[in-house]
Amino acid sequence: MSQNEALLTLEGWFTVHDFRKINWEKWNAASVEERQAALDDLFTLMKGWEGNEAANEGSSAVYSILGHKADLVFMYLRPTLQELDEIKTAFNKSPFAAFTTNDYSYVSVVELSNYVNNPGEDPKANPHVRDRLYPVLPKWEHICFYPMNKKRDLQDNWYMLTMDERRQMMASHGMIGRKYAGKIKQIIGGSVGFDDWEWGVTLFAHDPLEFKHIIYEMRFDEVSARYGEFGNFLVGNHLDYEKLQNLFTV
Repeated sequence: MSQNEALLTLEGWFTVHDFRKINWEKWNAASVEERQAALDDLFTLMKGWEGNEAANEGSSAVYSILGHKADLVFMYLRPTLQELDEIKTAFNKSPFAAFTTNDYSYVSVVELSNYVNNPGEDPKANPHVRDRLYPVLPKWEHICFYPMNKKRDLQDNWYMLTMDERRQMMASHGMIGRKYAGKIKQIIGGSVGFDDWEWGVTLFAHDPLEFKHIIYEMRFDEVSARYGEFGNFLVGNHLDYEKLQNLFTV
């Protein structure tokens, strides 16, 4: 076993987080008819996404985003990059998209790190594994997204640790996550070769304080305290048809 043996990962659906800002000046200047037509078109797109989800061909969710970084996020999971590109193109051609700008997005693929590998077994045959690789987005009340890396810095280089060292630390890290079962749902997107960071992490919760609690507690674990690097955090609230209609009513 080489010192820097690569970890086996399992991949599922491809995913895009499409963060949008609303041009409120343009929206307010539009007529009532123009605004409603744009919303109706968005709702038609959303109905199509729900059809994909019902057919187990992906999943989607819409959330508002607090702060200045974005106003909305559309999160999509699909079997192929081509399908994600089709969603992007259809959205950009829609009347609603004309009232938005796209300042940030994130591309990844749902990933599980397989530190426990049983030779001869197909892990994707395990229903629990499949549910994690091909998840239905929970539509819980709140979302938190952030990108992250593992350090490659002098003595703190994650990728120069042995497999056993990494396995032991990730086991400890995972024990913290298990304490939040039922409170947090997590989707890890592997983004090496797809985006600027190595992972994109999406958390869902009914109580937003759980985001603070789990991330703060994990900071004290060596995996994060010594080897973790984090990008911007984006937090928001779930939007259904009624909430979207209320949000855009002038």
